[in-house]
Amino acid sequence: MTKDEILELLKGVKHPEQDKDIVSLGMVENLTIDADTGAVRFTMKLTKPRDPMAGSVRRAAEAVLREVTGVPPVIVVAEPLPPDSKAAKQQTMREKSRLNEIGQVIAVASGKGGVGKSTVTANLAVALAAEGYKVGVLDADIYGPSMPKMFGVEDYKPVAEIAEDGSDLEYIVPAEAYGVKVMSIGFFISGSDALVWRGPMATNALRQLLHQTAWGELDFLLIDLPPGTGDLHLTIVSELKLSGAVIVSTPQEVALLDVVRGIAMFRNEHVNVPIRGIVENMAWFTPAELPDNRYFIFGPAGEEGRVAALATEQGVPLLGSIPLVQAIAEGGDTGKPIAARDSLTGEAFRTVARALVGKL
Repeated sequence: MTKDEILELLKGVKHPEQDKDIVSLGMVENLTIDADTGAVRFTMKLTKPRDPMAGSVRRAAEAVLREVTGVPPVIVVAEPLPPDSKAAKQQTMREKSRLNEIGQVIAVASGKGGVGKSTVTANLAVALAAEGYKVGVLDADIYGPSMPKMFGVEDYKPVAEIAEDGSDLEYIVPAEAYGVKVMSIGFFISGSDALVWRGPMATNALRQLLHQTAWGELDFLLIDLPPGTGDLHLTIVSELKLSGAVIVSTPQEVALLDVVRGIAMFRNEHVNVPIRGIVENMAWFTPAELPDNRYFIFGPAGEEGRVAALATEQGVPLLGSIPLVQAIAEGGDTGKPIAARDSLTGEAFRTVARALVGKL
């Protein structure tokens, strides 16, 4: 028998309370017919939790199919989630997520703090926007949000907009600067407040920022992850289909030890996110008055340095090296990313941006 013929048979099975057949009620899903045995299998999706009629409806469907095919069917009963349950709310949030309009989602991570990961994220986003892409940044560092300051939008007060699909869902409108859309928990707390949240509170806040931000159509969404490998990282991985991860490190050996751990996290069989490359930050010091001079204060860097050697060892590309210059720090402090300026350092970030696009 064909699937259409099976469905016609199932239209003869009515739900006693609703006086409609189970096909028109949308209760029949994942219908398959075994080519060898002729056994029919489908999921009977109930219209409400703990439906008292579920047993009688399933038995009626089994009787109809067994009579015609001569083979006992396999019917899996699936109850809907209670609408007020946490799982149901999260499922609705995912279904209505504006992340569906985004092309590439890239996690920017580091094994340890203090390597300039947020600075690289902000400038990489600005560099991608300068290349003509539509870009957004999510500040996922819940306990230490820095993107509002780096983009000069600390005073931004988020507003909500109603979805146009008639669902009455509200979405948060992100800030925008230098052609980049920015969302951060920093917009919702005072700069002097300490964020004292347990893990579940932080991950739930992150889910809301992910799914309830009105991102619009984006080519790239960069996610500035907190340092380390913890709950927030796993939340990002479970909620999103990441296009890849970029690892930021300095040339110091202690930083590279944590890079290996970060790479291992993304390569874990339960995570399985491709590493698109490593960015070497603070590769060398160049004073403004001597722009051609390089002082390797953290050890060997560049193509012959430790980061390049580790990248080769791990089988990932070195996307580029960013110097340690005063203008980068000043740009972060004043909300004017250096990648927006026409300078050698700005070009270094644009080189990394082009290399990343090439790997995707």
